[in-house]
Amino acid sequence: MGFTRELMEVQAHGNTKLHMIHTNDLHKAATTIEQYERHLQFEHHKIVEVDMEYTNDHGKDQKPALVQLSVGKDHPVLLFQLSTADKNCTKFDNFLADPRYMFVGFSINGDIEMLGRVGLEIAHFVDIQKEWRVPTTTKPLDSLGDVSGILVHDYYNDMKKKLTNAEHKRWACMPLSMRHIEYAAKDAHAAYEIWSRLTIVQEGLRRKKLEKELSRKRARSWGDCDY
Repeated sequence: MGFTRELMEVQAHGNTKLHMIHTNDLHKAATTIEQYERHLQFEHHKIVEVDMEYTNDHGKDQKPALVQLSVGKDHPVLLFQLSTADKNCTKFDNFLADPRYMFVGFSINGDIEMLGRVGLEIAHFVDIQKEWRVPTTTKPLDSLGDVSGILVHDYYNDMKKKLTNAEHKRWACMPLSMRHIEYAAKDAHAAYEIWSRLTIVQEGLRRKKLEKELSRKRARSWGDCDY
């Protein structure tokens, strides 16, 4: 049976509050994805955060339980409960496979493999752990908490309020607790904010580099002129 739980003001970090939709209803998932598509068609960087929680099975029997999607604080965070959906949501499946969108997340390669177990794929994705390094870290890969501590400071304190190991084993158990829902929504929003801010910084650096190159070219052109 389909269910939808919609919360308008889940506290994220600082004064940021999120609109959150937790559902296994195919129609509700599809209409939320359509809202994302309308927003993204006007965006230069079509960023979609994707995160995933798994069932408590072992080995190859483990599958995605919950998929979290975010396109920014002005749009709902979608928590799609794959483990209890009656059948595939075509709109959701096609959205993941659309190469126009850049799906970003932490340790996303594991999520890609997990989606493959239920016949889903993401065409265009970026693993933030591999694309960004915290300058002072000694770890092989930075965690969401590491990068959040630099870019989303208020959220870093919330990262300390992690779920227990026992709670992490209950992502496929319905209904999810408010702690589960808030944790999933905050994770999705924080990862989106991180990559969005990194994109702005990288674009600014590229623009500055181009401006310097153009200035040098103009200077050389003036120097070559005969008077």
